[in-house]
Amino acid sequence: MNGEGKNRFFVVLRGQSRQKGARGCVGRVEAEAQNGDLIALIYTGGSCKRAAVVKREDVYPLTRHQAQLLLFVSPPSRRLDLLGNTTLFRAICDLTQDDLVVVRSKKGFQLCVIKNLVQIGQKASPEDLQMLGFELALNTELTVLKKSVALPWFSAADIVQVPPALIPKLRHHTTGLTRKTVSRMNSMPNFSWKIRTKISTQETFPSKALNCHPLEVGSMVETVSGNRIVYGVIRWIGVLKGKRHKWAGLELEDEMTTVSDGMFGTKRYFTCEGNRALFVPLEQCRPDSRFLLTLPPDELLTPPQTPPLTLLEDMDAYVPPVAESEALSLLVGRMRGIQGHFNSCYLDATLFSLFSSSMTLDSVFHRSADEDVESDVSRTLRRDIVNPLRRCGFVSAKSVTNLRKKLGCGSFVTEEKDPEEFITVLFKEVLHRDSLLKIRSNTELYQEAYTHQIIVEKSQVNPAPTVQELLLMSFMTSGLRFEEIPSCLILQMPRFGKKFKMFPYIIPSTELDITDLLRSSPSECFLCGQSAACECIQCTVDHKLQPGTRKLYCSTCSAQVHAHPSRQTHSPISISGLELLPADEPVKKHRMQLFAVLCIKTSHYVSFVKYGPSPKSWLFFDSMADRCGDDSNGYNVPVVRACPEIGDFLSQPEDKLAQADMSQTSELVCRLLCDSYMYLYQSTATSRQD
Repeated sequence: MNGEGKNRFFVVLRGQSRQKGARGCVGRVEAEAQNGDLIALIYTGGSCKRAAVVKREDVYPLTRHQAQLLLFVSPPSRRLDLLGNTTLFRAICDLTQDDLVVVRSKKGFQLCVIKNLVQIGQKASPEDLQMLGFELALNTELTVLKKSVALPWFSAADIVQVPPALIPKLRHHTTGLTRKTVSRMNSMPNFSWKIRTKISTQETFPSKALNCHPLEVGSMVETVSGNRIVYGVIRWIGVLKGKRHKWAGLELEDEMTTVSDGMFGTKRYFTCEGNRALFVPLEQCRPDSRFLLTLPPDELLTPPQTPPLTLLEDMDAYVPPVAESEALSLLVGRMRGIQGHFNSCYLDATLFSLFSSSMTLDSVFHRSADEDVESDVSRTLRRDIVNPLRRCGFVSAKSVTNLRKKLGCGSFVTEEKDPEEFITVLFKEVLHRDSLLKIRSNTELYQEAYTHQIIVEKSQVNPAPTVQELLLMSFMTSGLRFEEIPSCLILQMPRFGKKFKMFPYIIPSTELDITDLLRSSPSECFLCGQSAACECIQCTVDHKLQPGTRKLYCSTCSAQVHAHPSRQTHSPISISGLELLPADEPVKKHRMQLFAVLCIKTSHYVSFVKYGPSPKSWLFFDSMADRCGDDSNGYNVPVVRACPEIGDFLSQPEDKLAQADMSQTSELVCRLLCDSYMYLYQSTATSRQD
């Protein structure tokens, strides 16, 4: 990490440095330790610095320009929020004079024009960073300025939208007046001061740009309550008793102590969890600025289509999964992923999970040009869904509807299905793929399947079980073994229907060890590592003995463990038909890697997808996160969000995960743990290494 390049500066993403460099702090690399750690200077406020040692995997590299923009953002947590909105942050970094931006100020959302990029503070040395902010002229200033006027400064985090170039910029008239220029970065031109005259109504930024589609039930909005901005979804619109104008009933993302569960006065208008219903005048609601559309107003009611492929791109050619280095720029944002349409969320979430970043199923698309066995629906899946998703990052609702029609069953077009039902049809009828799972029971009964339903008793596992624990217990109590290592393992969690959940939350296992679940595979004693001779089911369900692990013993360890008075009634079962493990050879471990999780809440499916080897490489996908227009003339807005906090959370030890307070976790982490419906794992032999 030498020079002034991209890796010289960084922001701390996870944990703390050894000298307590908190998340969100900006730093500068000074040297690299022998163990790979970074010796750095952490900026603690303005130009104040202190030495620190940070782990390379805990930081995200920045350019000098990006670091200076983030340094002016306070508190540090806002830096990470801004950095997480990749598209917006990239646009902010490219801003130049006279560009239009929308900012959030004390007066609400306002359109501004960039006048200068200002450096704040003084440098102690040439290598030091100075905070970088924007000097903005508000759109409300329509009169000619006859003297130099101090303009307000805004940080990059104050900018909530960068309108596209298609929207005409405000025009200015240069006068003879000048303004003393401020120091600015070389990446920005040396601006001359221009004075604005009164602008005609036609030249101003359209007011509906901030309210790009009419607010309706289901819209994601924000409003001010007390002294802070709150976010929620509109659940009701109408005139409250005793009121004159339209009000909105919001179901808030976070609880508040002074709100209800959908009651206003003595009347119920909608129902939600307690302390989450807020009633406000509709005119005080604005579209959720975290997901503001950046489309010109005249295009808002035209559903976007997949960008056309160029003539140089063969529609039938194999397109590899989205690389980790390209995933954020290609997939993250609004109108990204797969656009939902008429109860298609089960299909959208499943397809995005299977094909966006995983190459587990890519062998089915390796077909030669002269091969005629490919079905029409399989060709549609590849050409209209998989390839556009990987090339352009977006699949239109038209393509999804076309695929549903070609599945050969009318109910697939209009009705909501279960993901496991769609997966069976997809693998068996469309891709003509053999069963993913080949399982044999103790009674030698052989069965094949595409998914496996976890079946356990609640008392057999911990109150907050891991997927590893659930799988082992499910196989053990049913006497099941894998006949061979599956290339893709799809596990349905123990829940019944769309509402009942056996466990309040389940801890994801990023890796599954299936070594002891393989038939005719060598097994080792879980205590000493010698060749296993027997298994004890009673010990396995004993939470005091390393939960989530099959209790396989050699003869010596079994005798010692079962000599304990509390275990003398146990009945160990001899292991037969397994290959014996040589005394000097360790057991080869067989592991599966988690690459996607489907979740469901209130009959709506979403998915979390691992898009690369890095622990932080997680995406959240919702094919119907928002809607533009009404039911007859509008369309759904799919959203893909980067969620590195998933990796941060799952990187903790399992004992800490089991004790996690869900009220203190982020929204997406809580959603992953509480609403998980199906876990998708792939063999390490087929997982992609970027």
